[in-house]
Parts: sequence; C-alpha cells; structure tokens
Amino acid sequence: MTQVPRIGALAVVLRDGKVLLARRRNNPDAGLWGFPGGHVEWGETVLAAATRELREETGIHAEPIDYLTNLDLLQHGEDGNVELHYLLVGVACRYVGGTLQAADDVSDAQWFDTRTVLAGELAMSARVPDLLGLALRSGFW
Repeated sequence: MTQVPRIGALAVVLRDGKVLLARRRNNPDAGLWGFPGGHVEWGETVLAAATRELREETGIHAEPIDYLTNLDLLQHGEDGNVELHYLLVGVACRYVGGTLQAADDVSDAQWFDTRTVLAGELAMSARVPDLLGLALRSGFW
C-alpha cells in the first residue's frame, strides 16, 4: 500500500478585529484551539473544502478569498516513523453570516481578539499565531 499525505483545508476568518477558532474534539490536536477545517474530499477544491468545513464545524458561512500558505504536519511515533502526514492549506475567508455554534468534530468555537492569539495566550495547535500573522499581513481584510 502506498502512503500519501492527506490534504486539509483551514478556514481563516477575520471579523471586527477578531479571528474565529475552534477547539478540536479529536486527534490530531484534541483539546487545542485552531482554525476550523478538515479533509478535502475527492473532486472538491481546497477553497470549497475550507468553507464547507467552516460551516459544518461552526455554523458560519464565508466566501473563500484566496490561498494564504501551505503547512506540513508530520507526527512521528516512538520508533521515529511518520504516523500522520497532512498538507494543510490556509484559506482566507470573508465572513458572510451564520450563527456561531460548535458542531461536527469541534467541542467549542469562539471569536478571539487577534492580539490574544498572536500573544499565544491560548492552548493552540502549532503555527496558529504564524498563520494568523500571515493573514493579517495579506491585505485581504
């Protein structure tokens, strides 16, 4: 069997100086705050996956603006072998509407002041502040 990386889409939504984060219910990163997102399905673009996952996990509707960056996520077992390999694609998304409600595979979803996230004041997945900083510098908002 050939092993290949999975592709994940991350929805980066900013609104009124706040960023939307979701607390993961399952591994990887169970219990940590991160951008809403998940697997890209066969035949689906990353942009479409980002907004679908955002809606499924948080009830928030958004329009994809553009790609922000790619992030490699590799987790190794005790034997040093790769056990998990994702290519995560950050997608800038423009808020449209919806009622914020944690659903699907997240236990909570909240809007956080961007300064709180950038200062690392939350238990977050790796590189969340870095991706947020990139989003803020992108000029999309």
